[in-house]
Amino acid sequence: MMLYPAIDLRDGSAVRLVQGDFARTTVFSEDPVAQARAFAAEGAQALHVVDLDGALEGRPVHAPLVATITASFPGQVQLGGGLRSRAAIETAIATGVHRVVVGTALIEDNELLRWAIGRLGDRLVVALDARDGKVATHGWTQVTDRSAMEVATDLVRTGVRHLLYTDISRDGTLGGPNLGALKRLAQAAPPLKLIASGGVSSLADLRALAGLKLSNLSGVIVGRALYEGRFTVAEALAALRDGG
Repeated sequence: MMLYPAIDLRDGSAVRLVQGDFARTTVFSEDPVAQARAFAAEGAQALHVVDLDGALEGRPVHAPLVATITASFPGQVQLGGGLRSRAAIETAIATGVHRVVVGTALIEDNELLRWAIGRLGDRLVVALDARDGKVATHGWTQVTDRSAMEVATDLVRTGVRHLLYTDISRDGTLGGPNLGALKRLAQAAPPLKLIASGGVSSLADLRALAGLKLSNLSGVIVGRALYEGRFTVAEALAALRDGG
């Protein structure tokens, strides 16, 4: 299972939110490029970068900074946040990232979804963000009446192969991942490669994720726990190996 340390960009800094609330923002690094290099030095082989300002504005805001992060990090970088049009997705591709994470737009626009699948293929990741089991869109500010399970099943039929699932109620809270929801999603949509996000607070959480032994659970995103020093990247990688 791949470990994705998170770098969430706001006003040029690396921050973390609590449950997607922009009013509950903590700045952890004023130099995201240096943070990316630090994660690489600790053994990280992948990064999850989110343009939070882009998510709010509905267009890429930090593309130049993302390009610098990508050039400075020796592993794979995936990028999300504000990618709601063909032009925005092309901008993301131009930053040199390995995968592009798109949420709101693809769930609401079937034509854009088909185009993105054709344009990106295996480089496309669809972000499925849920609050109380219901899919949330527009930077988590709007909750729909569709269940995460329903949307995931529909996405499989369209040809999407990578899904990033975030339980918003746990994101940034250090309350532990939603193992039950992850297991149900993985079993309902086996062709999907699933990336877990939200709530990881300890090495025990990582071992529990790996211990689910779900062949299509391909990665986990960790943010606040790393920034607060609850464990290191090296310890996280070892826990994922041990748990599996």
